[in-house]
Amino acid sequence: MPSLPKNRAVEFFDTQFQRQVTATEYALNPFERAILPFVFGEVLDLGCGLGNLAIAAAMQGCRVTALDASPTAIADLARRASEQRLPITAREADLGHFAVEGQFDSVIAIGLFMFFAKDVALEGLARVKELTKPGGIAAVNVLIEGTTYLDMFEPGEYYLFSENELPEFFAGWTPEYLKVESFPAPQETVKRFCTLVARRP
Repeated sequence: MPSLPKNRAVEFFDTQFQRQVTATEYALNPFERAILPFVFGEVLDLGCGLGNLAIAAAMQGCRVTALDASPTAIADLARRASEQRLPITAREADLGHFAVEGQFDSVIAIGLFMFFAKDVALEGLARVKELTKPGGIAAVNVLIEGTTYLDMFEPGEYYLFSENELPEFFAGWTPEYLKVESFPAPQETVKRFCTLVARRP
């Protein structure tokens, strides 16, 4: 498969993933650890990165379809899944315009939709809702307003959500987990995140 067009965000993370693969750094991040207890069944992991959550979910008995724009991440996840004989399909994909068939028990998008312009980000969120089976969960994490660390963004190609935007977008779904957090970032900047796990009626 030919490599996808690169932008600053993809290059930023591909470089980071190369370093992590070399160092065999595969720990779950705090957001992945928080949502893992809610993940079940057939799983779609959008923007899976190195696939640490995909691996953990598969080890719990889930079947996982994992998509990311980073060729480094997808190649490494495919290798690890094969070595451990885990039911994971890893695919390189343009996550601004992803084509996925069917519905899933768990649809995950951790740290993904802020890397697109607002209209594309909101279209992606709408697709998450469509792809979640009734009774299934959507687990979404985004950067929100108040974030001042912007080095990983393509200029003009990002969106900082408002603090209440995720829960409002999933109004009518049952919130299983909701947390807003701030973390220090380089050059005395800040990253602010909202993480939501919501169950479809």
